[in-house]
Amino acid sequence: MKSYEVNFDGLVGPTHNYGGLSYGNVASQSNSQQSSNPKEAALQGLAKMKALMDMGFQQGVLAPQERPDVAALRRLGFGGTDAEVIERAAKDAMPLLVASCSASSMWVANAATVSPSADTADGRVHFTAANLNCKYHRSIEHPTTSRVLGAMFADQKHFAHHAALPAVAQFGDEGAANHTRFCREYGEAGVEFFVFGRSAFDNRYPAPQKYPARQTLEASQAVARLHGLKDDGVVYAQQSPSVIDQGVFHNDVIAVGNGEVLFYHEDAFLETEQMLAELQSKLAKVGGKFQSICVPRSAVTVEDAVRSYLFNSQLLSRPDGSMLLIVPEECHGNERVWQYLQGLTSSGGLIREVKVFDLKQSMQNGGGPACLRLRVALNETELAAVNQGVIMTAPLYGTLTEWVNKHYRDRMTENDLADPQLLLECRTALDELTQILKLGAVYPFQIN
Repeated sequence: MKSYEVNFDGLVGPTHNYGGLSYGNVASQSNSQQSSNPKEAALQGLAKMKALMDMGFQQGVLAPQERPDVAALRRLGFGGTDAEVIERAAKDAMPLLVASCSASSMWVANAATVSPSADTADGRVHFTAANLNCKYHRSIEHPTTSRVLGAMFADQKHFAHHAALPAVAQFGDEGAANHTRFCREYGEAGVEFFVFGRSAFDNRYPAPQKYPARQTLEASQAVARLHGLKDDGVVYAQQSPSVIDQGVFHNDVIAVGNGEVLFYHEDAFLETEQMLAELQSKLAKVGGKFQSICVPRSAVTVEDAVRSYLFNSQLLSRPDGSMLLIVPEECHGNERVWQYLQGLTSSGGLIREVKVFDLKQSMQNGGGPACLRLRVALNETELAAVNQGVIMTAPLYGTLTEWVNKHYRDRMTENDLADPQLLLECRTALDELTQILKLGAVYPFQIN
């Protein structure tokens, strides 16, 4: 039976704005308060989805969240009609309104951790929504994320869904941004690679001093238990605290893996040699041959990696066994990074081609190609059981493009977030979107 890695890309939401909400994310903070273009952002994301589909890769779409999140503002003490809630928040606590309007759910690499059926004890694909509790504006996402994933992967015979971990610092969970899976074939048993920034209960692990470590070891271990993973099929590794303090807020900013290959920066991890040996040993037990590509700091500095998002790329397997790297335009604009990539692809190694995409709207807010997609390994039967309304096709691309052009603004500033009309625009758009994607009622305004 054939198996596939399906990339479900996050559709950028109608309130895409540069709120500068993510401390530790250099791009997010440096572009704070600039004017954004939600329409362009959504169309750039859709263009990437369409391009990958046209190249023969399985592609899906994951719906955005309802924003502003009026219910979240009500929990913080703002009352009255929906319009009055927004008006009072804008007057008395503008930062809270900005947080409630964040479109960061577009980066669905943070939405959940996914384990394919070949790895799990019960033979189902398991999903655990990430609690994202390190940042308030993201911590409010997981209830809707769970409903959307439940509507996409509804067949309980094939799919199992777990609630987010307890929303406390000790179990900080950032989803697939700190999770990679290695395997020989997508439908075969593999090794799941969990990267953490700190331990909540064991002070033997060093912690960063400047920026927060968002993923804990304990959260990764809990997800592995929930998914029924075997000890021989799991490797835990600590991200280097020093690179976190340089703006590497997730592992997918400094490393990316796919199939049997890990592409990583020399300074990405602590205990690198031990980690590589464990990955090699455990993958060999299930018939795989682990391979790694280390980018030396002499060729690309951590600063270069953060500014270009070299590692926040998509590493995709082609039928001939070679790999394709999807990178943002910023890699082409960085002389050292582009020189390294030209040498990499001309060497006849594993990565044979690099394709560049313009994702400036996402990049300016701190997310690149890898942030925009949640990877789900599925066999043919499981793929057929997915809600087919979310699988990208040429007609769906056309419909979604028309939908964006109809509903999205082409300019968004902080002052625009205080406009109650924006909430009505978003709800109208999302209500139509749930019909397009055949999701049913997944948003609070549709349920309450």
